[in-house]
This record gives sequence, C-alpha cells and structure tokens, in this order.
Amino acid sequence: MSPSPDPAGHSSTTKADVLSEALPYIRRFHGKTVVIKYGGNAMTEEELQRSFAHDVVLLKLVGLNPVVVHGGGPQINAALKRIGKEGVFVQGMRVTDAETMEVVEWVLGGQVQQDIVMMINAAGGKAVGLTGKDGCLIQATKKLMDDPENPGQVLDIGFVGDITRVEPAVVRALQDDQFIPVISSIGYSDDGTAYNINADVVAGKMAEVLGAEKLIMMTNTPGVLDKNGELLRTLSARTIDELFEDGTISGGMLPKISSALDAARNGVNSVHVIDGRVPHCLLLEILTDRGVGTMISSH
Repeated sequence: MSPSPDPAGHSSTTKADVLSEALPYIRRFHGKTVVIKYGGNAMTEEELQRSFAHDVVLLKLVGLNPVVVHGGGPQINAALKRIGKEGVFVQGMRVTDAETMEVVEWVLGGQVQQDIVMMINAAGGKAVGLTGKDGCLIQATKKLMDDPENPGQVLDIGFVGDITRVEPAVVRALQDDQFIPVISSIGYSDDGTAYNINADVVAGKMAEVLGAEKLIMMTNTPGVLDKNGELLRTLSARTIDELFEDGTISGGMLPKISSALDAARNGVNSVHVIDGRVPHCLLLEILTDRGVGTMISSH
C-alpha cells in the first residue's frame, strides 16, 4: 500500500525523509550560534513574517542559538515620508541628519523591534529586544567615508556610525537562559550619541564577536547575481574583489557583501546570502541539503 498524502499533497514518507535529512544538520549545529540579518520582503509580507518567526523558534528548539539582527529601511522611509523627508543614500549608507536619527531610533528601537519580538513570541519563542545601549552592546564612533570624486577628502553623512567595539555579554546571558536576542542596528558613543549603523555591518561584526557557526543575510534577491542575472552559488574573496571592481556588486549590496567577507575572514565558518522571499528559507539553508542562495568563503 502506498503512503497516503496529506491535504497539502505531502506523503508521510516525504515528511519522514525531510526529518531524516535534517538530523545530521541538527546534530552538527547543536549548541552553535547562528546570526541572522533579517530584512527585505521577509520583514514586510505577513506570510513571510510568520515563516521567519516559525523558523527561528524551531532552530532554537532543536538546540541552535539564533541571534536576529534587523534593519528597517522600508519602515524608516515610510516614517520619513510622513514628516516630509526623503531617504538619501551614499554608497549604500543612509545619510542621517539629527531629525532622521530621531526617526531611526524610534522606528528601529521601538516599532520594528517590538513587532519582531512579539512575532517570535507568538510562534512559541522567548525573544528579547536590544539596542546598542543595552549592556554597552554596540559602541560606535562617527563614520567618515572617502569621497570618490575628490580623492583625499571625506564625506560627512551625519549620524552614521562605525563600530568600535561589540560587548557580547548581554547576548550570551540571554542565550544561556534560552532567550532569542533581537538586535536593532543602533550604536552609541561614549557620550551617549546615537548612531545609525548599517544592519549588515552589525550582523557581520556580531557574528565575528560571538564566534558564530553561520552568518545568514536575508535579501530580496536569489543571492549574489552576476551581470547576466545568474545566481552565483559560491564566492571567494578573490572573486568578490573582481565583482566590486567591475561594478557587479554595487549600491546596497556593497556593505552586505563587504560585511559577509569580513565575517568569513574573521572566523565565521560559513556566510550565506539567501532569498528571504522563499518561505522557510532559514530551515532550507541550515537543515537541508538544498541551499537557497550564495555561500561566501574567505579563500
């Protein structure tokens, strides 16, 4: 007798195969930290939000330690629009004047973070929201960018920060108590000044400092694409340098891939840029044989 399918068309044998496939990955990654940069469509579409929360809780329940780092570009843009401002970007970084910084703090540290925490808790997890000021988690200084049109000069893009130090004690304490940290990408200087930091940069540095097994960056593309729009399944440091030089990697992908490469070079075992528009992409990437994006190595 052949196994009967469930209403979704999945046979019991298929389900057993999926669970069996996940077992060696669960064993291999048990007790390991996985840093997840959460953003893009997965952050704004209701079905993908539920899928993400489900995946994060399941990873925690089977013994991994997920740490979520989030941005909130669309939400910040919407809030700025309500006060009559337009978002401006330079080399993938948001130009952040004092008024924009107030919006960033309110949106990231308040609205977006609490939505993610509630979503994970509703899926059966125990999430706790953090910003850079909690436990001195993310210490920062003002970022000055090289001006490509005027060599030797720098661009002042406002309250945008460079990370000077990550103090992971609060994250580790939460992990030990079975909580799931949800970190907003806001850093603070010694004098309490808040700085907007690209969430990809925060995720990469967090993965390095925590000695993460994996850094996973969720995007709105299938991964890193070549100039013909084809997915590049694996990338090395040398290949990435070539893609930077010929303009294949540009705009918002610049900080993402730079941070991914830095993490790979500084001890993170594997870095993945995956398609956040695929339901349950985290489980597919971590617990099955099927990758859903680009893997970046330091070699």
